[in-house]
Amino acid sequence: MLSIRRSFVTWLSGPLALSVVLLSCAPQKPLMAELQPHSLHANNLEETLSQRDELMLAYSLASYDAEGKPVGVVNGGWGVETVRRGQRLDLAATGSGAPAKGPAQPIRLALPRNGRLVASLVLIEVDDYNRANQFLDQIRRVHNVVAGPAAFLLTATEVLTPLKYVAAGLAASGIGLKLVDQFDDDDLLGQSSADLREADLRAKKQRFVRIPATFKGRNLRDVFDYQLEYDILLRTAQIRPARQ
Repeated sequence: MLSIRRSFVTWLSGPLALSVVLLSCAPQKPLMAELQPHSLHANNLEETLSQRDELMLAYSLASYDAEGKPVGVVNGGWGVETVRRGQRLDLAATGSGAPAKGPAQPIRLALPRNGRLVASLVLIEVDDYNRANQFLDQIRRVHNVVAGPAAFLLTATEVLTPLKYVAAGLAASGIGLKLVDQFDDDDLLGQSSADLREADLRAKKQRFVRIPATFKGRNLRDVFDYQLEYDILLRTAQIRPARQ
């Protein structure tokens, strides 16, 4: 019996023990973040005379590594959609329940290990319909295409508004027209941003975040009130083997 026990210990201290160590030290799979505009409720409009607002969304995800260096950025856009007072849009809906311009498409970006992610979104009331559609066409050409850190010249120490994050992301993707140059302060109905840290999300085992944002303001005699919700979903990134 003693001989059998010694043999078992010797065998366990060999290849199997190495396998156990390798499994226990296996790195965690990276997380992939997805931003999805969820819903938009028009409690009150900016254009009370015409009784309708024409809206567009621009949104981005920007990632930073553990040292605060930019890693990448992706962009998305939606609109131009005509909205009336009291109307509620399901921005993620497809088929017959979708808005007239279709659903707002999600954007995705990998979350660096021990890094952070900044999600930014701006809601704009459009005065020039043709100009806004031309701008959205440019965004759609780079939708969900990751721009590298060389083009994204924002450090993690900079304190920026969501509008500037979105504008910088679009500039990094090669869009010549700057968002801040195309729309003045009167056009901006609201902006929202969320800062997510990879370590915090893993510690909480949090894989879904719904972010509410209320945009209220006044333009001359018109008072607007919009409620916007957008989701951030975290999935385990699938690493595919390279093709031979």
